[in-house]
Amino acid sequence: MKIRLRAGTAAKPRKLSVELAELRDRSGERALTLREVIYLLGGRAYTLLVLLLALPFITPIPLPGLSVPFGVAIALIALRLSLGQKPWLPKKLQRKELPPGFINKVFTFAEKVLRFFEKFLRPRLTLLTDTPLLVQLHAMLMLLAALALLLPLPIPFTNSFPAWVILLMAAGLLERDGFFILAAYVVFAAGVFYFVFLGEAAAQLVQALFNWLGR
Repeated sequence: MKIRLRAGTAAKPRKLSVELAELRDRSGERALTLREVIYLLGGRAYTLLVLLLALPFITPIPLPGLSVPFGVAIALIALRLSLGQKPWLPKKLQRKELPPGFINKVFTFAEKVLRFFEKFLRPRLTLLTDTPLLVQLHAMLMLLAALALLLPLPIPFTNSFPAWVILLMAAGLLERDGFFILAAYVVFAAGVFYFVFLGEAAAQLVQALFNWLGR
C-alpha cells in the first residue's frame, strides 16, 4: 500500500539560533576547523557558514587577523553561488582553524542578534529568494561585501557595513525572507556612501597637509 503525504507536512527547517547553538554545544572550548563546522552544520552548511563567519564583524570595531581569512572564505562561497554552482572551499582553507572558544565568544553577542532576527524572519516576497537568477545576483552582492571585508582598515564600521550585508542576505536566503534581502541592499548602499565619505575626507586631509607643508 502506498502512503501519500499531505501537503504541508514537510519538516520545518530549524531556527538559525538552534542550529548554531547546537554547533556551539558540540564544539565546546576546543579549536574547530572550517571543515568540521561544515560537517556539523549539515544540509544548509555553506550559507550558515557565511552567516557564522560574518557575525564577529557586525560590531563597529574591526577585528585584526580574522577579516582576511574569513573574507576569503565568504568570497569563495559567494562566487560559486553567483555563478550558479555548488558552494565549495579549497582543502587548505577548510583546514583553517577557528581559535579555541571562538564559537562561545561569538555567541555571547551573536545569539541575541539571531534571536532578535527570528522574531521578524519569515517567508515573504519569496520571488526574491526562489528565482535562480536573482539568487545569483544576491550572491554577487555578498561577494562584493566579502571583498570589502578583506580591506584591513583600522577604521570603525569599515567591517561592520559589509558584515551586516552578508548577515542580512544569508538570513534572508536561509529563511526565504525577501524583506531581509531588500534590507541587505539598503545597508550595502549606506556602506557605499560611508566609504565614499571616508575617501573624500582622506583626500581633503591629505590636501590640507600638503597646503600646510607648502607654506
